[in-house]
Amino acid sequence: MKITIRRRHIGEIPLLEVVPSDDKNSPLPLIVYYHGWQSSKELNLTQGRKLAQAGFRVLLPDAMNHGARKQNVSAIPSLTFWQSIQSNLFEFGAIISHFRKLNVILDDKIGVGGTSMGGLTSSALLTHHPEIKVASCMMGSPTPIQYRDRLIQHSKTMTTRFVPEDLVDLTAWVDRYDLSTHMDTLNGRPFFIWHGERDWRVPYDQTLQFVEAHKDMDNIHFVHEDEDHLVKTETMDMMTAFFVKYLL
Repeated sequence: MKITIRRRHIGEIPLLEVVPSDDKNSPLPLIVYYHGWQSSKELNLTQGRKLAQAGFRVLLPDAMNHGARKQNVSAIPSLTFWQSIQSNLFEFGAIISHFRKLNVILDDKIGVGGTSMGGLTSSALLTHHPEIKVASCMMGSPTPIQYRDRLIQHSKTMTTRFVPEDLVDLTAWVDRYDLSTHMDTLNGRPFFIWHGERDWRVPYDQTLQFVEAHKDMDNIHFVHEDEDHLVKTETMDMMTAFFVKYLL
């Protein structure tokens, strides 16, 4: 299948639209897929192409401070990280609104996914966007409060870096977007989670605790493998099959 890749700007948001060429102007199920920390939309093109070849319209945005929006990372640990996630949350609605106005979303079928920081984004979006029908979190975290606490503890060991004493208050919005403490918002929606057991960047044990705490929910599909912080093409195929089953 031939794939068309279009560069778009939704206001100040640069993104790639990846879509089957024969259906580029037709209504299709839509997936917004977010990249990881210090990555860019272009590095998600392999996943984007796989989803598009399955019949989806895929949108790959650049988060604030990344890709075409690249800025220097703040000297205050994790400040730029949380700003980037929050900008994704701010901008999701604008992206969806734009493509709804174009009348290219089939039956309002909307999915969201992401890798690493993008996985944190997709999990957080589930807490406030019931229009999302299916979601995935690839080596990200559905427990951002725990992840924030880990970052704070790690930063305190770095004697050359300044950590604000009120960092938790400064990122208080995270508490409202933590899926693990707002599980009612998942509301039975299919949720695919993949995590490598040797992940050195986003703790596998936090994801495992989340899944174990909700193992009675058959809408959560959890896959873990003997990998580190890396998503292989076979794993991308697995996630694509999940979206095909539940969104296409």
